[in-house]
Amino acid sequence: MFVGHLAAALVAKKAEPRLPLGAAVAASFGIDLLWPVFLLTGLESVRVHPGDTAFTHLAFESYPWSHSLLMVVGWSAVAALLSRYLLSSRRVGTVIGALVLSHWVLDLVTHRPDLPLWPGGPLVGLGLWDSVTGTLAVEGALLVLGTYLYVGMTSPRTWVGTAALAGLIGLTTVIWAFQPWAPPPPSASAVAQVGLVMWILPLWALWVERNRRLR
Repeated sequence: MFVGHLAAALVAKKAEPRLPLGAAVAASFGIDLLWPVFLLTGLESVRVHPGDTAFTHLAFESYPWSHSLLMVVGWSAVAALLSRYLLSSRRVGTVIGALVLSHWVLDLVTHRPDLPLWPGGPLVGLGLWDSVTGTLAVEGALLVLGTYLYVGMTSPRTWVGTAALAGLIGLTTVIWAFQPWAPPPPSASAVAQVGLVMWILPLWALWVERNRRLR
């Protein structure tokens, strides 16, 4: 899942307005931000396999440290404790921890059975990626909901607030929606390097929030 994680961050902002949007996006994409780092260090592996599912050309061979349920629960707890300390709010910390965990839950819906419950444990996944139409419908609906809620609770300070939000939503939508028709990546190393670009998303969300205000 991709835009579904952005939708989770936008919904969480609605649920807890004190939650910084940049922190929400960092948390909702959290384990995907760790994943390319683990790929480049050799801790995890991915294989380019055209047609692995209808929606993606990647076979996620091994990612127990970023994407197993047990480790995600651990990452969630660390994120909750750290954000509670940095942001001086137990509720905000709890929401951030829940966002980290939500990533695994949403991935469970889309992935084929390749998500480990724990390192070396059973693999699970409901396989929504086997249907392009289903993936576009489910994730698209989540993004529409999240965008609607966020736009309803904020207003732009200037035209920059509108442009920044539209750019964030538009860029992530294009990257996600054209994935089934895009050519396969040239190598696993290229996948990891491109994956590092996702670190720009929390910074972009921070820029959005600086140019919008709560209604």
